[in-house]
Amino acid sequence: MAIDLFIPMDATAVALGADEVVEAIQLAAKKAKADIRIVRTGSRGLFWLEPLVEVATPEGRIGYGPVTPEDVEGLFAASFLQGGAHKLRIGKPEDQPYLKKQQRVTFARCGITDPVSIPDYLAHGGYRGLKNAFGMERADIVKAVTESGLRGRGGAGFPTGIKWQTVLKAEADQKYIVCNADEGDSGTFADRMIMEGDPFLLIEGMTIAGLAVGASKGYIYIRSEYPHAFAQMNRAITAAKLAGYLGENIQGSGKAFHLETRLGAGAYICGEETSLLDSLEGKRGMVRAKPPLPAIKGLFGKPTIINNLLSFAAVPTILDQGAEYYRDFGMGRSRGTMPLQLAGNIKYGGLIELAFGVTLREVIEEFGGGTLSGRPIKAIQVGGPLGSYLPYSLIDTQIDYEAMAAAGGMLGHGGIVVFDDTVDMGAQARFAMEFCAVESCGKCTPCRIGSTRGVEVIDRILAGTDRQKNLNLLNDLCDTMRDGSLCALGGLTHMPVQSAVKHFGADFNRPPGASTGATAPRHAAE
Repeated sequence: MAIDLFIPMDATAVALGADEVVEAIQLAAKKAKADIRIVRTGSRGLFWLEPLVEVATPEGRIGYGPVTPEDVEGLFAASFLQGGAHKLRIGKPEDQPYLKKQQRVTFARCGITDPVSIPDYLAHGGYRGLKNAFGMERADIVKAVTESGLRGRGGAGFPTGIKWQTVLKAEADQKYIVCNADEGDSGTFADRMIMEGDPFLLIEGMTIAGLAVGASKGYIYIRSEYPHAFAQMNRAITAAKLAGYLGENIQGSGKAFHLETRLGAGAYICGEETSLLDSLEGKRGMVRAKPPLPAIKGLFGKPTIINNLLSFAAVPTILDQGAEYYRDFGMGRSRGTMPLQLAGNIKYGGLIELAFGVTLREVIEEFGGGTLSGRPIKAIQVGGPLGSYLPYSLIDTQIDYEAMAAAGGMLGHGGIVVFDDTVDMGAQARFAMEFCAVESCGKCTPCRIGSTRGVEVIDRILAGTDRQKNLNLLNDLCDTMRDGSLCALGGLTHMPVQSAVKHFGADFNRPPGASTGATAPRHAAE
């Protein structure tokens, strides 16, 4: 009987040599006349152990990592196919503290199942939420999502149920479901991990949304930098169609739902929902004025649910386990769990999923292990390139929407980027303003012109030219962009810039030509 090996096909694992490890294992198995079956999974999110190879044994899966092709001969000599002792042996992955302390809800299957196997998905609880939805009235599905407390996981934190209720009530001959998988924030990769590691979860969530509001067509808008995710989603959609989980008559229910993928063209602005809709329609991605809201007049002028991938991915659990089950995670107005992504100068980078209410300190120190450099933490950016730079003094801030806002930050898509004390925060502020200038769609003046002028003002400040006068001008410019921009790109650029000035003023007040020893700001931020 063949021995099962589980090796990720996640883009991170592949970048670290997973495909080469697979080839080496196949050659070694052939040489040893060992009967093996390799299953390519998603990643469990322990990136410092990738490529992670798991072997099925009578005691459960035993993990080895990080494995290189050069390690394979030694692993076979150590009887790793039977779970033998080796320096790379980590035991059962689920017993690792990094995983054991999490509340895995959305990512429960990631790294465990074959991502494009319908039987595997069903065997691990898949499509139970959809099955329950078939027996419910549309309004009751929307009610369950509303009562769960689910809020948008893309950044704004808008209650998902309210958006769905608006589309449900809208009268139209056609409605659409659109998934925003244009995951462009620095330090974020949760969307990609779901698409590569558990794509049926997204398909199920979007199908439930279609049943809830009477939409028969859906689109997944994927960023162009995610070729692996794009290919995996297409494979999963094909498998779902063949198994009767997509099409004109889903599982004999008489309900129709069709799903397609669309690849973006590399514009950060298309992560903004109305720009995304323009792009889907074949236009240049430009921000639309609101109202009308997409829920009333969205894709092709029709009522449209547009949610972030993680919002849709939470829905199957809500319909399977019930609204109360999901609502019992979290605190205050932030209910459920939040996938958090650890990046930057961090010892143990990866993905963790926890209930709202955990602190930044717990996430960065207990899970992330502090800085990779071993130097003190100077700044923490939460929420992508438009998130505030928080100083170490705010590391005990709780991770929930309201607590982050009270600290002058935002949760966004859950990306956490850590910087040690060598970072130049003046350069980081300049990067944030330059990022806005480069990525602006150009439709509104505050964003288009303000960001360009902002870079020039920061350059004068860092050069020591009329420093206080230019600091005042920068503050006024940031306020104008915040209040006058059409969308969150220009409207949030003030956050990293003003937080950097507020908390790290010394980096804006040093002699011309002085250096803090920082690396190039673009590399530091990304």
